[in-house]
Amino acid sequence: MSVSQQDLDPDSTTDVEVVTDTEEELIKECEEIWKDMEECQNKLSLTGTETLTNSNAQLSLLIMQVKCLTAELSQWHKEMPEVTPLTEDFLVTLGKEEFQKLRHDLENVLSTIQSKNEKLKEDLEREQQWLDEQQQMLESLNVLYGELKNQVVTFSETRIFNELKTKMLNIKAFKEKLLITLGEFLEDHFPLPDGNVRKRKKNIQDSTKQLITLHEILEILINRLFDVPHDPYVKIRDSFWPPYIELLLRNGIALRHPEDPTQLRLEAFHQ
Repeated sequence: MSVSQQDLDPDSTTDVEVVTDTEEELIKECEEIWKDMEECQNKLSLTGTETLTNSNAQLSLLIMQVKCLTAELSQWHKEMPEVTPLTEDFLVTLGKEEFQKLRHDLENVLSTIQSKNEKLKEDLEREQQWLDEQQQMLESLNVLYGELKNQVVTFSETRIFNELKTKMLNIKAFKEKLLITLGEFLEDHFPLPDGNVRKRKKNIQDSTKQLITLHEILEILINRLFDVPHDPYVKIRDSFWPPYIELLLRNGIALRHPEDPTQLRLEAFHQ
């Protein structure tokens, strides 16, 4: 590599320095090991062929370690560490590999981001559709509210009271008409035994000795039912003609008291 290229690429110069420092440290370490081996060898030469005892077991172990270190040092001398030449072609190849790896990682990131964007886009479209539907519904409700607001008519309390009063009067009139019609029907089809129709009078001193019409019996039962709903039973009087009582009981219009057969009540058809 030329000097100009080294100036332009400071990283490559740094790499060369790092490799050189590593090689020097390795050589220095090997030299120190060699010195240790020489010292051990000198000690062994001085001791001669003296047989080792159990007390000298540690020395035997050291001798074995020296042999191992000697073999390792010899191997290191035979195989010197290979220093990769920092040539332009090597750096270009290394740079291409790094760029390919970086490109692959960026493609994976891009694919993941695109997938997330697609999902977010679908969610946004769905939310937008829901928002459009809600806006349409709101517009429809506003139109309906405007129509109803225009149709609202302000009623005064006096007008409402007068309308209710008129309805009550109409109901009362209808009730009177219905009672009159019922009375005429009963008087025509259910007369008293003597054939005469007697209208009810308030100033009758001995009413128990005289029979009353079916219409009057029904009126007594109806008034008792609505005036005293918790106790609607009426005592059977002498003025109640027995066939009328039997007629009401057989047709389910009236009911006897479950404990006192002398009392009866009108069937509550309105409930």
